[in-house]
Amino acid sequence: MAIIWIDIWDTQNRSNTKKIINRYFNIGSFIVMVCRANMNLDVPQYKNCWKWGHTAGVCCIQWAKCVKCNGPYLISYHYYFAWCCKANNKTNPSRLETKKGNPCPYSFKCLNCKDDYQANSNKCSFWRYYFDKE
Repeated sequence: MAIIWIDIWDTQNRSNTKKIINRYFNIGSFIVMVCRANMNLDVPQYKNCWKWGHTAGVCCIQWAKCVKCNGPYLISYHYYFAWCCKANNKTNPSRLETKKGNPCPYSFKCLNCKDDYQANSNKCSFWRYYFDKE
């Protein structure tokens, strides 16, 4: 007997994953059954790239990413470097500079699931995948 752990990222309400639970498959000359595993509530979200399920030891990026706009800087530098907080007269309508101390008025997509919130939000489907109980 062998146990193999496979992490299936199924962002559509886990509908595809649910279809293969308790089913048998042939892999080479072996017949295997897919079973549901207990969730690990200690799954990390690495604060450098904002991806779920890995740590500094396995992350490939060499710089921090902004959790809001995915820019190559920490969120604390978003106001200074992000295009959205800088004035631009060439856009139509022209964009005014965000006043220092005010929050960024633009909304961005989550880096993981591409929905309308930041990557560290508990609304993220990847967050729900790891922490919601059924």
